[in-house]
Amino acid sequence: MTKGSTGDAARHVAIIMDGNGRWAQKRGRPRLFGHHAGSKRVRQILQSCPRLGVKYLTIFAFSTENWKRTQEEVAGLMALFRKYILKEAKNLKKNGVRVRFIGDRVRLEESLVDLMDNLEMLTSDNDLVHLTIAINYGGRDEVARAAQRLAYDVKAGRLLPKDIDEQTLPKYLDTHVLPDPDLLIRTSGEARISNFLLWQSAYSEYDFVDTLWPDFTPEMFEEALERFSKRTRKFGSIPA
Repeated sequence: MTKGSTGDAARHVAIIMDGNGRWAQKRGRPRLFGHHAGSKRVRQILQSCPRLGVKYLTIFAFSTENWKRTQEEVAGLMALFRKYILKEAKNLKKNGVRVRFIGDRVRLEESLVDLMDNLEMLTSDNDLVHLTIAINYGGRDEVARAAQRLAYDVKAGRLLPKDIDEQTLPKYLDTHVLPDPDLLIRTSGEARISNFLLWQSAYSEYDFVDTLWPDFTPEMFEEALERFSKRTRKFGSIPA
């Protein structure tokens, strides 16, 4: 992508899927009803990616801070993740989607981690769209875990402290095999990134939309991509 250019397509889009709970409450339903509706929207947005030129889609499913929610909602979300994996695995494989999960898996139940591992393995040969799902993920936590791995390599003599720079640290992040996101979208009208992809989104374009996630259609997704294509990305330089 040319620095300072406009008209470029967003190859990697990251989405903070916010507003599921409010969407449900507006309809007099429990918050988990909104999360179920939101999971269906994920499928539609993902299906639109090849047509829109999006090669990488990264979605924020559950943050390290979400454990503070009620036990009922957390348990419901974990059950929803299991259901999504079991229901969508064959279609994801068939439709050329490669799935990866990022985040700290230590706190997740072993049965869920096994499903995540199996889905990653099942889709490992796919390359049409790369779907990355952030579960028990936090940007600060990710950087801290990367720093720990760096420290272990320094202690073991595999890395010299003087060799640690902006090119070295990303190799230790959860997203080390992915390009940085071009565009980060957050739904529901909130204008913050909530500890999501802090390192990776340093030069991402941001698009905060008022629509609650279950109402965010593929057409709205396409509109966000169109707005992105009209922006000038300078990366700190002065456009010619």
